[in-house]
Amino acid sequence: MKLSRAKRSLLVGAMAVLAGVGLLAQRGGGAGHFFTGLNSNLPYDGKFTFVRMSYAAGFGGRQGPPWSHDYPVGEAHLMRILTSVSNVRGHLDGSNVLAFDDPEMFKYPLIYLVEPGYWRMSEKDVTSLRSYLLKGGFMIVDDFPSWAWPTFDEQMSRVFPQGKWEDLTIDHPMWHSFFEINALTLPPPYPSLGPEAHYRALFEDNDPKKRMLVVANYQTDISEYWEFSETGYKPVDENNEAYKFGVNQFMFGLTH
Repeated sequence: MKLSRAKRSLLVGAMAVLAGVGLLAQRGGGAGHFFTGLNSNLPYDGKFTFVRMSYAAGFGGRQGPPWSHDYPVGEAHLMRILTSVSNVRGHLDGSNVLAFDDPEMFKYPLIYLVEPGYWRMSEKDVTSLRSYLLKGGFMIVDDFPSWAWPTFDEQMSRVFPQGKWEDLTIDHPMWHSFFEINALTLPPPYPSLGPEAHYRALFEDNDPKKRMLVVANYQTDISEYWEFSETGYKPVDENNEAYKFGVNQFMFGLTH
């Protein structure tokens, strides 16, 4: 069943609240994990699985290593929204954490990376990621402060030495792939990320008319909204927009 634009907007708002309340109850309101936890990946069964990428890095504060920021609550909330408003059959009982040199990565159409300012890859990682993206994989990069761009660009330049990043405008199909997003004005959840969000993409053969390989949510952290949507940390309308941005990026990646 195809929902009207108005009904979709209402439903995502309602589901954001329900997802938060349900997860809070299951987590006991504390720091327990709703998802199965680190090193407890789900076996591949054809259902969509949220795949978070790990990498070698120092400790990232109270949340553990940088690649784990917003884990596992951010993806748990998003998966409840995504599977509720779309016909995507996805896992709500867990997510996967994979390394870039893990051949299991090739079983999944979409991968998710955060805190790229700390990201470093081995040569094996570089070769694996290049092969994954050229074979049809899609990567979303989030939790991306302004200072992190040089490191991220350096790593991606190893994957695609001739790659050129394009700033996405509101007329790009990604923003209309499920929800109708009318403006790219969702504010960064905290000031240290940068003055305003930019959404940059890398395309096959540097041609925006060809397949998108990577989208980078630069100077923002959309999953911060997902993680704390149960707490009242941000206004409901901003949480709703963050879910719409997430659903659209995931739906675009799964259908293109």
